[in-house]
Amino acid sequence: MEFKSGFWGRLFGFKRTERDGEHAQEQSQEQSLPDLEPIQGDQTVPLSEPQPEPDINQLILSHEHPFILLYEKWREQVGYAPLPHLRLDYGDEDGPVDENLEKELSRLRRAITAVAADRLSQIPKEPEPEPPSEEESEAKEDVEEEVEEEPPFQLDAQPLIYVTADQLAAWLVVFPPIGEGRELDKEMLDGILKESGVSYGLNTELLDGLPDAQDRYFHLFLIARGRAVVHGKDGYIEDFFKRTVRKKFEEDEHGRVDYFHLNIVQNVEKGQPICQIVPPVPGVAGRTVLDEEITCKEGKTPTLPKGRNTEASEDGMQLLAVKSGRVEFSGRSFVVKSVLEISGNVDFSTGNINFVGDVHIHGDVGSGFSVRTIGNVTIDGVVEAAEIEAGGDLIVAKGILGDSRAMIRAHHDVYAKYMENCTVHCRGSLQTDCIVNCDVYCDGEVNVRSGRGTIIGGRIRAAQGVDAKVVGSKSESVTSIFLGGQPFADFERETLLLNIKKQEAELEKLERQPDSPTRTQRMGKLRLDLSIGRMKLSQFDKELKKIKEKLEEQGGCRLKCSIAYPGVALTIGDLTMPLAKETSMVDARLVGGEICLL
Repeated sequence: MEFKSGFWGRLFGFKRTERDGEHAQEQSQEQSLPDLEPIQGDQTVPLSEPQPEPDINQLILSHEHPFILLYEKWREQVGYAPLPHLRLDYGDEDGPVDENLEKELSRLRRAITAVAADRLSQIPKEPEPEPPSEEESEAKEDVEEEVEEEPPFQLDAQPLIYVTADQLAAWLVVFPPIGEGRELDKEMLDGILKESGVSYGLNTELLDGLPDAQDRYFHLFLIARGRAVVHGKDGYIEDFFKRTVRKKFEEDEHGRVDYFHLNIVQNVEKGQPICQIVPPVPGVAGRTVLDEEITCKEGKTPTLPKGRNTEASEDGMQLLAVKSGRVEFSGRSFVVKSVLEISGNVDFSTGNINFVGDVHIHGDVGSGFSVRTIGNVTIDGVVEAAEIEAGGDLIVAKGILGDSRAMIRAHHDVYAKYMENCTVHCRGSLQTDCIVNCDVYCDGEVNVRSGRGTIIGGRIRAAQGVDAKVVGSKSESVTSIFLGGQPFADFERETLLLNIKKQEAELEKLERQPDSPTRTQRMGKLRLDLSIGRMKLSQFDKELKKIKEKLEEQGGCRLKCSIAYPGVALTIGDLTMPLAKETSMVDARLVGGEICLL
């Protein structure tokens, strides 16, 4: 051991005194003894401490790693040395995230391993002493004076700079000198900084004091920090009106819905802002520790969703209404639809109503009159034996009293206080308090839960289901419920197909007539109408197929009601089940090819 200590002492340039040896021995013993905890009597047991959680920022090296071997050999000669510190500690929250930290530690390991292995390979191996023979001893004495002493081995201290992959941080670890090598000094640090190109964000205070620091060797120091890039944030549209209006039916203490205030119409005045642009946040360029700029991405300015009857403000930051009306979002843009206000009834004083936009009738719609529009229709009064066609929603605040002649068509939803003796075609859902002797074709759900919540007589065809309080009556009125399919769409298809057949028959009849200018003109118009009708039918079939596939994915339709009386016949697909007795809490659906009441 004395020979070994002398050898490494010559390499690292240290002399081990007796005092140092005693100090090192005491320290070694202190490190080797476990902490003890007194207990009763003279017995002692090791002090148990909870195991700390692993430090994800720490670079873990094995005992056989060249870096650890260098450290142990150095510590063996100097007696006391600070423990190695290889931790990527940024001191804040700007360090790499966990997924990148593992990659950085792997790169750091490779860099340290390469340098440590190279330095370890340059250290001469320790000679193994052998007992000399008598002849060799005599010969050694003769030539001892002639052999010159070999020069001591020397290897200067070596700083290593590690730059992270994103070049936003630079770390320094210094290996100690070997033999009579030169200690770390300012000149070495300046040279390695120039060689590595690290020049931005330097911690000059740390670098100036590092040559005299006690823990300058085998310690990882953060010597430079770059400036991270801050990318700009895109601007966005701030809406002052809802893009999607959800219909809520608020019932009073008696279970009645106020159809006068459904709050599904958003009115806007001329010049009123509909939405505005929130400008993008500009980005800030970054800079690496190599003093290179990192270009930032600038935020994008959104485009105003400009639609019909809207315009941009002078600064281009707001969308304004050109005219007063009803605002709605059409999927890509805001549009303002004109509203036709009828202060009284639709009768002989107004005639039939045909309007491109929304219609608000503050009175009733008399028998024999019609209201047609491509927008929504709101009627504050009663609809008598009239014809109503809405391209959007239909709202009838006081109900429909059809006298078996009223024809109601809506391409969206229908809301009415009650429906009696009328035919209703609805592409969306239907909400009412009462249905009496009506023919209903609904591609959505028929909901009759508010108010009386009764369905008495008639035929109800619903694609997605029927939900009511009472279906049928104690007098066993015949009430037919048909579930499934696409009633509204199927009816439209049948109507379109019927028109095509009529046009084909008329065209065939014209072809047998003598040639004349009137015949030629009429045949040309019929051929054009036929071509358009067939194109509509083809497109209609494609859309209908997609809708049916979507409904099948959502699950089967069902009939739900609190009470169902005899006289109710439920049909789902090709199966029909009449009710022979009064049934409570009905939940009927198709299960395993049969209609089941759950």
